[in-house]
Amino acid sequence: MYLKTLLSAAALPAVLLGMEIFRELHHFRVVTYKISSKKLEGMEKAMKLVFLSDLHNQIYGKGNKRLLQKIREADPALILIGGDMLVGRRDRSYQPALSFVTELSKLYPVYYANGNHEQRMKEWPGVYQDSFEEYKGALLEAGVHFLENDSQELLCGRARLRLTGLEIPAECYSHFKRIPMPDGAIEERIGEAREADYEILLAHNPAYVKEYLAWGADLVLSGHLHGGIVRFPGGIGAISPSFALFPRYSGDHYREGEKDIVVSKGLGVHTVCVRLFNPAEVVVLELSGSTHDKDDAK
Repeated sequence: MYLKTLLSAAALPAVLLGMEIFRELHHFRVVTYKISSKKLEGMEKAMKLVFLSDLHNQIYGKGNKRLLQKIREADPALILIGGDMLVGRRDRSYQPALSFVTELSKLYPVYYANGNHEQRMKEWPGVYQDSFEEYKGALLEAGVHFLENDSQELLCGRARLRLTGLEIPAECYSHFKRIPMPDGAIEERIGEAREADYEILLAHNPAYVKEYLAWGADLVLSGHLHGGIVRFPGGIGAISPSFALFPRYSGDHYREGEKDIVVSKGLGVHTVCVRLFNPAEVVVLELSGSTHDKDDAK
């Protein structure tokens, strides 16, 4: 009798948690972070960007209608993609990601940096039957700008921004342990940072934020961790894809001195199809030379 009562008492919380996981797997929110820097004081007005990461072929409404509508409402100057829009598996089509990013490119300039899923498809074309080159080729035709260890300069008034997409060594995505970043690996791939420019670095894996800042990034944009799968009070994510517990930069806006780190909680899932107290998100960045007291989230 006692066991039956205990099981009955546990059943309701389990059902409620299951319902919440289901809800979070089918909805997303929009979060807005205000980013200021002395290097941006030459801007004539604030600049709004949308940062997307880790869609993993997720579809929000037919043709991703709901997602596209929220991006339109944000009215950004351009779109930054932080990688993992598709799922890098031989049995998974890249078509949902291709369709979505193609639609985006009809509305805004799109700058795309690879995540570990795109990177492994690119680095092992025989395994993935050249599917990354097909995917990339179609997006290039649509006007998407790929930043594969490459940079693009933008002039905003008198402020000069440089967007850079970094692909870190593949072994830095290893499971169960953090592989040290080889000395000089970042400079070998993207050269030296420019002190006079506002350096926006799209670097998918936030496990190496210290190295990105040491390189010279003013704003680091990462994803990869899916918010830590389950989030606890205080913005603490439970686990990373490499199975590290409580990763430091699991998903939020962080400030280190005069520099900013934004880690997206992502828009989709793969393998571990769970989100709990961890809504998927579209990230809106408002860049300006003004000082803001706090971030706004909605």
